[in-house]
Amino acid sequence: MKVVILAGGLGTRIAEESRYKPKPMVEIGGMPILWHIMKEYFHYGFDDFIICAGYKQQVIKEWFSNYFLNTSDVTFDFTKGNQMVIHQQRAEPWRVTIVDTGLNTMTGGRIKRVQPYIGQETFMMTYGDGVCDVDIGALLDFHRSHHKIATLTAVLQKQQKGVLDIGKMGAVKSFREKQVADGAAINAGYMVLEPEIFNYLDGDETVFETTPLEKLVEEGQLMSYRHTGFWQCMDSIREKQLLEELWEAGKAPWKNW
Repeated sequence: MKVVILAGGLGTRIAEESRYKPKPMVEIGGMPILWHIMKEYFHYGFDDFIICAGYKQQVIKEWFSNYFLNTSDVTFDFTKGNQMVIHQQRAEPWRVTIVDTGLNTMTGGRIKRVQPYIGQETFMMTYGDGVCDVDIGALLDFHRSHHKIATLTAVLQKQQKGVLDIGKMGAVKSFREKQVADGAAINAGYMVLEPEIFNYLDGDETVFETTPLEKLVEEGQLMSYRHTGFWQCMDSIREKQLLEELWEAGKAPWKNW
């Protein structure tokens, strides 16, 4: 099953870092937060990733193109014709497709652009700026149990995120974007989507979190998987520092590998 990660936004709220690189490439513990997210999924057996790139997309491509080189021991022997010897090569057994989905494309438009790489398969989708300790295997089992088009992971968080009104059995009754949550359940990403989702996405201007999700709610096709553990996005330098402190202290809840 493929995992789609949105990694193309400008990251204006963390401009101190995103001025030089896409926000998903901002490092926690010396590795991009994008890498941390992928490691989470790989822990549950998911190794086929589609990265929806945009802003400074070349940075993501260059990082992966040099991944094995940057994570391995290397000898450069200039006495023998500039030879390079790789020692103890370390690389993740992943398949990574990086798609330039446009500089100003909205979230729904980015998902729509990678449709040719997904086809008619169920797939996972999340945002490239948040980590958590959600049981992704249990999330997938829940999605398969209700036979709806979409499942999102819901967490309780006092932030300005997509606010959810959740009914019985996890059915989402309403979706309100960008309001003060005041402890309400919010959309934390980590979604499972059926290929029918592409019918709800029109073009580059489609914001996934508004009309498509609202229409899914109206049709009773959006379910929520309640997560009571750790989840944290990285929208600011303060939040980056929080994640960095957890990692350096060896207390990163999302580190399941």
